[in-house]
Amino acid sequence: MRVSARNKLPGLVQDIKTDGLMAKVSVRIGDNHLVALITAEAASEMGLKVGDEVTALIKSTSVLLAKAD
Repeated sequence: MRVSARNKLPGLVQDIKTDGLMAKVSVRIGDNHLVALITAEAASEMGLKVGDEVTALIKSTSVLLAKAD
């Protein structure tokens, strides 16, 4: 599969919580943790399960930064 997104982060699915129409998928990317909200239908069609290798594709119009006090 080829995609135009340049921000591709490979990781492992750590947890999946499905609630109604949405699924909250937690992904471990190295020492980092990313959460993706996708449709429950998409999660089901992809056959996502804990331990699966996935790639997070990030295409965003803004990035927020935070700094500790």
